[in-house]
Amino acid sequence: MQRKAYVSGTAALLAALLAGCTSGSGSDSPSDNANPGDGGRTTVAAQPGKYRTLPEPCGAVGHDTLDSMLPGIKQITDPEQRDKAYQGEAALTYDTDRKVGCHWKVDSDDATDRLSIDFERVVSYDNSVSDDDQAKKLFGDKETAADLPEPSGSPSASAGSASPSPSSGGSPSGSPGAGSSPSGSSPSQSASGSASPAGGTPADLQPRVLTDLGDEAYLDDQLAASGSTAEQRTVTVVFRTSNVLVTLEYEEQPMATGTAPDSKEMQDRARNLASQLADALGG
Repeated sequence: MQRKAYVSGTAALLAALLAGCTSGSGSDSPSDNANPGDGGRTTVAAQPGKYRTLPEPCGAVGHDTLDSMLPGIKQITDPEQRDKAYQGEAALTYDTDRKVGCHWKVDSDDATDRLSIDFERVVSYDNSVSDDDQAKKLFGDKETAADLPEPSGSPSASAGSASPSPSSGGSPSGSPGAGSSPSGSSPSQSASGSASPAGGTPADLQPRVLTDLGDEAYLDDQLAASGSTAEQRTVTVVFRTSNVLVTLEYEEQPMATGTAPDSKEMQDRARNLASQLADALGG
């Protein structure tokens, strides 16, 4: 009788141990998958950006566009040199899925033209910030650094500005009078070495936000004198589509002293190319 009681007690002890193991394994599983300190809540990562790769930059600009923006290409008589000019020069990069670029420089009888395009695919390393939001921040930093003037319709921009007097073709010009330069900048602006095409420039040619390009975009236009020679104009277009930032710079340095590149012509060419690049990205 005593032996029978002993066996029953052992069986009861084994049953209790088995029940404890089963209960313990079930209660531990949620905490195994939870992050420490989050109370078992699951953190949802921000959405990745639309783009995972970037286009080949030197092949992103067609020959017709290069003929228009870099007229000197058509003046190159040697076929090999002309083909090399069309190919451009790729920017140095260590990750073609993150940042790529291409640059062209061509001399003509009238001017030296330069063109560069750069693509940057933005990736956020913060799970709470999406790639798009990170790209928005970087775009905002670029726009702030560009220091665009107030729109011409605002009181601060209207005060003291000269009356716009666009010449034929829509290029900016200053108020009529002796001493005005072909670019429309005053003599003091030219002497200072840099000038924004603001005062006296039609509103549609001033540096400004663009509303018809990508998710957000802006255009900058700067005129700078090169010593006592001709004035170099640089038109920059920056736009964002999803998590990709595109920067386009178009420069022209005339050969003749006392001349300046046409603002409207350069802006039109730069915006046309930017639209082509946005269409190629699908944005």
